[in-house]
Amino acid sequence: MIALGAGATVSGSLNRYEIRAPFDGMIVEKHIALGEAVKEDASIFTISDLSSVWAEIVVPAKDLNVIRVGEKVVVKATAFDSKAEGSISYVGALLGQDTRTAKARVTLANPKMAWRPGLFVNIEVVSSEAEVPVSVLTEAIQTIGDKSVVFIKVPDGFVAQPVTLGRSDGKFIEVVSGMKAGTPYAASGSFVLKSELGKGSAEHSH
Repeated sequence: MIALGAGATVSGSLNRYEIRAPFDGMIVEKHIALGEAVKEDASIFTISDLSSVWAEIVVPAKDLNVIRVGEKVVVKATAFDSKAEGSISYVGALLGQDTRTAKARVTLANPKMAWRPGLFVNIEVVSSEAEVPVSVLTEAIQTIGDKSVVFIKVPDGFVAQPVTLGRSDGKFIEVVSGMKAGTPYAASGSFVLKSELGKGSAEHSH
């Protein structure tokens, strides 16, 4: 056989052959050039099923106690704005002699083919999950004196409500006491409210 271009016509003893892949997938490598003779046992294309992909993680030895098969992770692309949830499917048993790290893999569903082989990603591991009755955004927490406060909404504005804090995942923080679930509060503007409160206290002291 000889590889033909899309607009080529068959003449002489040349015949067209339909080549079917044994499974659905995407062509990721081509091992043939236009006009090249092809043997019957030649590898023409490499096809991969990208409906499910995996990402490789390099895990330092100190973090191996929290990296377990089945743990949930969030995968974020570095080249574009996209993220997905997956789970750890494999954790290597051996450490690299020089790097002192182990390899782990995350399996991701890839229905839209957004995740391609070779793409660099950042991976966040969710080491544990717990339900908390009341939580607020971490940016809502301000410190006045030696107390943590949240500025909660009242009819004529906001007031600083002292709270006792618990666990945090970096984005939200648990409020153990001092605030009820569903209470409206200031998040991104809480620092401004604290500054205004400080100005008011200074004026009253004169």
